[in-house]
Amino acid sequence: MNLNELACAVFNIAESLGIPHMAVAAGAYGIPRATKDIDLLVSIDPKKGIRQLMDALGELIEFEPQAQFDTITWGRRHVGTSVFSPPYKVELFEMFDDPFVVSEFTRRTISFVPILNRNVWLPTAEDVVIRKIRWGRSKDPDDARDVLAVQGPETLDTLYIEKWCAIHGTTQRLETIIESLPPI
Repeated sequence: MNLNELACAVFNIAESLGIPHMAVAAGAYGIPRATKDIDLLVSIDPKKGIRQLMDALGELIEFEPQAQFDTITWGRRHVGTSVFSPPYKVELFEMFDDPFVVSEFTRRTISFVPILNRNVWLPTAEDVVIRKIRWGRSKDPDDARDVLAVQGPETLDTLYIEKWCAIHGTTQRLETIIESLPPI
């Protein structure tokens, strides 16, 4: 099983369980870069919990026994590795009560992803830019710049992006990225 097939299986299982989810992939709007992982934000029914999804994925993915708390991304995450070779990393991020994360999840859209040959729930391009700028890890500013360059700032809701960057205190990061964009 390759990474694309695993991603489709993960999406199919989440959908079959009725679990609202969203892939966390900047490459859908920018310049794809090679990764060996699948990141999925999931909105879990508190009564059923994350274990329902992890158990359903059990034939494909072995999850670490303890959840991790990730201060850069979205609170609780569950990290797993595919049970076949080559191994691929799968991370399930649980929704939590962060105003931006809630907004991002509410605004998600279903889009056809050619490499997967299927529809996938994705964040909007604007939300990818905001998230990448907010996280600010080494490759995140490049990912945000790539989305802005490929999509074109004129096609995006820049007021929405600016609002969240102001709330997160990342306006300077946004301005630096915009200044680095090549002229059209």
